[in-house]
Amino acid sequence: MKLTASAAALAAAVLLASLPGAAEATAQTTSGKALPSVNMEALVKAAQIDPRRSDTKLTPGAKASVLLVERALRDRHLLDKKWVDGSFGTTTVAAYAKYEKSLGYKGLQASGLPSKASLVKLGAGRFKVTHIIGPGARVHVGKFVINTRTRSMLAEAQRLLGRKLVLDQGSYNPGGDPTSAGTHDGGGVVDVNVKGMSSATRVAVTRALRRVGFAAWVRSPKQGNWPWHIHAAAISDTDLSPQAQNQIGDYYLGRNGLANRGPDDGPKVTIRTWEEYKLH
Repeated sequence: MKLTASAAALAAAVLLASLPGAAEATAQTTSGKALPSVNMEALVKAAQIDPRRSDTKLTPGAKASVLLVERALRDRHLLDKKWVDGSFGTTTVAAYAKYEKSLGYKGLQASGLPSKASLVKLGAGRFKVTHIIGPGARVHVGKFVINTRTRSMLAEAQRLLGRKLVLDQGSYNPGGDPTSAGTHDGGGVVDVNVKGMSSATRVAVTRALRRVGFAAWVRSPKQGNWPWHIHAAAISDTDLSPQAQNQIGDYYLGRNGLANRGPDDGPKVTIRTWEEYKLH
């Protein structure tokens, strides 16, 4: 029997839908249009910076991706239409966290910071996800736990410095150090031991950490109940705790990452994520 053109198209769509990962392809075929793209790198950056802004500026390069995500959240009745504005501010973060919880996610996976898994599910039939980033598996460095993305960043900083860095604290350490105010509860955050380092060396180490994609500061006993150390939080690590996400946003906005939100007191570098650093 000879199929009509419409029947043939339907049969092709059914066949496509039966293939692994073909939902996106099916949506494109039946609509006749390619799906728009959500740039995950830009989106995650906006989710860290926008909630810390005191103005209405948008994160450069993120507006189109944020709007696509906000419209999807709106259509799930998780975000009021007045907040579909291209800013991944506190209201959008809260809406995204509700969406993550609706998927059964908990803890770090439901913080409102988009992950690959949740984004792909949100975008099914609506958008495709590009420039995907992720923290990688958890690994041990000495007695501390970090993830593979953080380990790679530290290794590159050590290469630039020509010296080994020793950690005082790692990641995924909920409640481990009350003075850290929850920043080490998730991934991407470490404290570097500065024993034996001169003031100039501490600054040089902080500069190297910033160059490879950390928001990093030298911390002194005058600032809090802690010894001298370097605090470093990996920008755009999707396992960041909410407290560490706030530090990243403040870093982009020229602040010191402390509760007083004072001016940044670290060495000036071009702010880049790990992924951006690797392209330069």
